[in-house]
Amino acid sequence: MASRFYIETLGCPKNEVDSEKLVGTLLAQGLTATEDESLADVVVVNTCAFIEDARKESIDTIMALSERRKKGARLVVTGCMAERYGDELRASLPEADQIAGFGVAIETGVAVPATAVALGKKPSLALTAQSVPSFDLLNLPRPASRTPWAYVKIAEGCDRSCGFCAIPSFRGPQRSRDVASILREVDELQAKEIVLVAQDLASYGKDRPDELGAGSIVDLVRQVSAKVPRTRLLYLYPSDLSDELIEAILDSGVPYFDLSLQHVSKPHLRRMRRWGDGERFLRRIADIRARAAQATFRSNFIVGYPGETEDDHDQLLSFVGEASLDWCGFFEYSPEEGTYALGLPDQVPVGLMHERIAELREMQDAITAAKRDELIDQTLEVLVDEPGIARSHHEAPQIDGIIRVPLTLPTGSFASVQIVDAQGPDLVAQGADSAG
Repeated sequence: MASRFYIETLGCPKNEVDSEKLVGTLLAQGLTATEDESLADVVVVNTCAFIEDARKESIDTIMALSERRKKGARLVVTGCMAERYGDELRASLPEADQIAGFGVAIETGVAVPATAVALGKKPSLALTAQSVPSFDLLNLPRPASRTPWAYVKIAEGCDRSCGFCAIPSFRGPQRSRDVASILREVDELQAKEIVLVAQDLASYGKDRPDELGAGSIVDLVRQVSAKVPRTRLLYLYPSDLSDELIEAILDSGVPYFDLSLQHVSKPHLRRMRRWGDGERFLRRIADIRARAAQATFRSNFIVGYPGETEDDHDQLLSFVGEASLDWCGFFEYSPEEGTYALGLPDQVPVGLMHERIAELREMQDAITAAKRDELIDQTLEVLVDEPGIARSHHEAPQIDGIIRVPLTLPTGSFASVQIVDAQGPDLVAQGADSAG
């Protein structure tokens, strides 16, 4: 019997892409996948290290899987924590048989000879018969998608220096993939909806000025859209949301704008080392709505970044009410090693942070509920993700609400359904099992 592997993925959609690349590699080595960690010969934890809560979840998951794995199974820790805290994890996690940062081959101990690995902040391959590019996660093969949608990572790293973010310190500068490799992956996935992701999606190609260059995301979106019925973009930095990109998104048939705003107070955004202000953001949102009334908006905001005043908070409250975004996430500021903000004065007390975020969430919950109610009695085209569950252009997979549809609609099919009810963030289509 072929040796089996199990992968547990934590964190953002970009990590899910990395895990699927690992799946493709392990399958090519002759291993088979299992959904039962207790049966696996190799257990992989793809960790997240974005904030303290994510790191705690990663450690808890590693320990739980260590307890549940079968005798003799290898436990491999990879992902952001392995990259950022390689030395510390090696010293404090004897349960792990390997801690492998990005671009490092996993030592399965089965099917193929083990590969030597140098651990640390920037793990590197020891000299082996295989070249470093063969372990480049960006361009490793992936199996066909198990769902009608799939994430595709078009770049790694980030060139920005946002005050709260440590990602560039361990993911490195932006590194864009070539168009051909992205389109090949789109074909291989055989998905109906492709969700393009990156740390800084709209900056795609800027790091390759000779062959791609600034604005290359527009042509890429159009080429992907020519291959699949739906193309969705996540994580757009507002300064790079050009008219050309807006038109490409609208032409894709998925007028969904995920804008990385983080705050709206101009002086506070400058403290965060970010561009923009609330007035600019509102004008851009209004402009898009004038072009496409059905456009859907999502954003995320950080609450309690050092120096945030009551006036800053009031500006954010006012913006949330006026912008009336469909979806919003609010996150408490988390002090991170290696970031500009770590040593800033005027830290916001935790209790005040909790109060501010609760106020924002209460307001946004009411806005989201109203936006969902507006869709009742409308007919929407949906993609059926699984029996009884579908999404229109208004809902990104795994992030937003869903639409309950009749169980008779085949998975992977498109259908026009009439919305008859809203239940919190979710919608119910005619003929659906609303309790499903």
